[in-house]
Amino acid sequence: MIPFTGRILIIDTEQEAREKLADCLTERGYDVTTTAPGDAALALLHNQRFHVLLIDVGEDGSIGLTLLKQIKASDPDGVVIMMAAYGSIRNAVDCMREGAHDYLLKPVQPDKLCGRLHEIMARRAEPGNGPASSEFIIPTDRFESMIAQSVAMQRIFQLIQDVAPMDTTILITGETGTGKELAAKAIHSNSPRRNGPFVTVNCGAVPENLMESELFGYQKGAFTSAAETKKGRLELANGGTLFLDEIGEISMRMQVDLLRVLENRVFYRVGGTQPLEADFRVIAATNRDLKASVANGDFREDFYYRLNVISFEMPPLRERKEDIPLLAEHFLLHYIQETGKTVRRISRGAMDEMMLHEWPGNVRELRNAIERAVVIGKTDQIVPDDLPFFRPECPPPLFNGSLRQMERAHITHILNENDWNMTRCARLLGIDRSTLYNKIKRYDIQKTN
Repeated sequence: MIPFTGRILIIDTEQEAREKLADCLTERGYDVTTTAPGDAALALLHNQRFHVLLIDVGEDGSIGLTLLKQIKASDPDGVVIMMAAYGSIRNAVDCMREGAHDYLLKPVQPDKLCGRLHEIMARRAEPGNGPASSEFIIPTDRFESMIAQSVAMQRIFQLIQDVAPMDTTILITGETGTGKELAAKAIHSNSPRRNGPFVTVNCGAVPENLMESELFGYQKGAFTSAAETKKGRLELANGGTLFLDEIGEISMRMQVDLLRVLENRVFYRVGGTQPLEADFRVIAATNRDLKASVANGDFREDFYYRLNVISFEMPPLRERKEDIPLLAEHFLLHYIQETGKTVRRISRGAMDEMMLHEWPGNVRELRNAIERAVVIGKTDQIVPDDLPFFRPECPPPLFNGSLRQMERAHITHILNENDWNMTRCARLLGIDRSTLYNKIKRYDIQKTN
């Protein structure tokens, strides 16, 4: 990493916290000043220039938000990173609306923070660039509501910016619910084609016998029900982007037809004799392993390589859990406005359960979980019982036997009651995961279906 030569100011009410963070950054070559919020902080800001400010949101958010407003009033281009604990995430979101560049969860990880600082300074150093843009961290509409703070998603945002200006065909892979369509829309929104149409074809939802007319359109009289000429999705995408979702589900015949179109952008309507041309960019997405499909003979190799000019994988939510609080708060605000419910926050217990959950349905599952919690909730906060995957801890049945037998029975009970979620089970048992694995092996506990 290139040494950082700018100046950083850390503003935090807790002296120990700010000094510990300052020590970590100083060891990495940063020029760091620390202070508590209040007159001392304002005096420093009046007398010195800092490239980046790190400000603690505070328990109720008022101190951090007030200070942010003061900073932005005097220096609209100032780069401010807010630091927030779980309980003050809503306050951090308010700060983002007031112009904060980013926020990080406490305790702040020095390596992650250094990555942020390096990106900020690198963008400042680019010719013609002013202060770092907040859309690099918390995307605006150009990133189609893709809200994230994780390093994994920051790489995706940067990749989107890199590939968007080109007309290259792109293949987006990833599990269901990871946001592949949002990424495709973000590429379109950042491209020179942004003013053109974004046309989606769900290859898994259109019946095979209708796919040809859906894509290519048809001439009047091409078949019995063709009462008039209809444009297909290829024509409709002219000047814009054609998004082929679930491309792994398309038939072999249509793979051949689409391959031909991708090669020369010429096609015929069903029943038509005149060649048609359309200028569009192709982005495809799938949750299948297309390499394996090619090996199995289920997907054409030439079509695969034509799609896979540039590819990237959307990370699953379980691998970027630092995004869960921010996403949860975003969805909460959305459904509060949509339903008119008076839910004000997510309880610490509910947030803990969300952080422990593995999210097989990814961001879509999280969104649905928050919607359900808002709809069925009976209080002004979301609690664990409102979450669809929550199973309250149940006391084990009374047991007469040796201590060894009792421990085995208790561990087995906890595992079964929590669907063998090792992280949650270890927490409930008060042991670490490695100890739990050792006990499972020692007692020969088998998972039952």
